[in-house]
Amino acid sequence: MATIACTLTDAMLLTLPSRTDSDAADTRADAASDVARELPRHLPALRRYARALTGDITAADDLVQDCCERALSRAHLWQRPGNMRAWLFTIMHNLNANNRRRAAVRPRLASMDGIPEPSWPAGQLERLAANQTLAAMGKLSADHREVLILIAIEGMPYAEAAELLGVPAGTVMSRLSRARDHLRQLTGEESRSRTSK
Repeated sequence: MATIACTLTDAMLLTLPSRTDSDAADTRADAASDVARELPRHLPALRRYARALTGDITAADDLVQDCCERALSRAHLWQRPGNMRAWLFTIMHNLNANNRRRAAVRPRLASMDGIPEPSWPAGQLERLAANQTLAAMGKLSADHREVLILIAIEGMPYAEAAELLGVPAGTVMSRLSRARDHLRQLTGEESRSRTSK
């Protein structure tokens, strides 16, 4: 009889939630609600970064969607009061790297080179220059494009970009300088500035 009572008591203890399980669940719920509340604020920057990384609107939307899903499902991994923007950009960077690795193994389905660019009405010189710059950015290497987007467009500090990309800050500065030089060459800015001197 004593053995049955002991076993019954042990079974009752196992079914009762422990205080640490409840606290961990509360912490996870708090983290999830914090991420869900702050995530919409970072969506425009995530969209810009995704578009720059992929060069395709549809793929960028998919990357943002995957990033948001990953952030919400793993909200408990966010270290509060950490920099959520850097955490989200790191998630996106890693997802994109994984996607690129997968794409290298699979053949491409179709090329978009044959589709003509839409024409713009006259008087849209700024738009034309922006399109020229975007097209030139698409010709940069992925490493140079990432650094250029993070620092020049998103305004991220060198140290934060270096941490996000997993490289030293000096490498980030070097890549940024090379990216800017290459972008000037592609857009013809370098030849214009030499002829005006």
